[in-house]
Amino acid sequence: METLSVAFFFIALTFAAYFLLNLIYIKFHYSFLMPALTATFIIVLFLLATGISYDTYMIGGEWIDRLLGPAVVSLAIPLYKQRKLVLDNVVPVLAGIFVGVVTGMSTGIALAKAFDFSHLLILSVLPKSITTPVAMEVSEQLGGIPSLAAVFVMIAGFTGIILGPAFLRLLRIESAIGIGMGLGASAHGIGTAKALEYGPQEASISSVAMSLSAVFGSFLAPVFVWIFFL
Repeated sequence: METLSVAFFFIALTFAAYFLLNLIYIKFHYSFLMPALTATFIIVLFLLATGISYDTYMIGGEWIDRLLGPAVVSLAIPLYKQRKLVLDNVVPVLAGIFVGVVTGMSTGIALAKAFDFSHLLILSVLPKSITTPVAMEVSEQLGGIPSLAAVFVMIAGFTGIILGPAFLRLLRIESAIGIGMGLGASAHGIGTAKALEYGPQEASISSVAMSLSAVFGSFLAPVFVWIFFL
């Protein structure tokens, strides 16, 4: 009974934090105020201030975590609605996503080596350009730390939604395909949520970019390890 109470408390806390911070985001609409970022920050501060362990939080948090799969699958809805746009531009979409994955992995390894990361950390940062569930699996298969890989994916995602819109404006990228691929390939699920704010076409392309980035990344990650470490 006590475990159930703890679970409900943290589920309620998480939803309340997200709901309230989403109201702030709707009012001011700055990328750095997206509730996925700010709610995470608030929850972390709460756990640190109260001394509650992550394992205790996950008694309830794991139930929210289980919704990640259905949430990703639900992205098939905007994709289906905009399938003609995707099929009409299949070559630039595939090429753009492939280049995005290669660039993401290359820069990740380069920065990790520049900061003298250990071999273990490099294997954990390598799949940062892949959505979290796949990145954790890829990292584990390569010999990295799955939980740390998830952290790097989150950092990449948060960085993508904060800096991404500014880069899109700077480079004058206004097409649905360009916006969707940029946000989906760089910021994964949270980037797709951001793309949805631009419109359904952008969200559709972003969901394709996120999904195919995971596919391409799963095959390319071992190749990068072979090139850089053998």
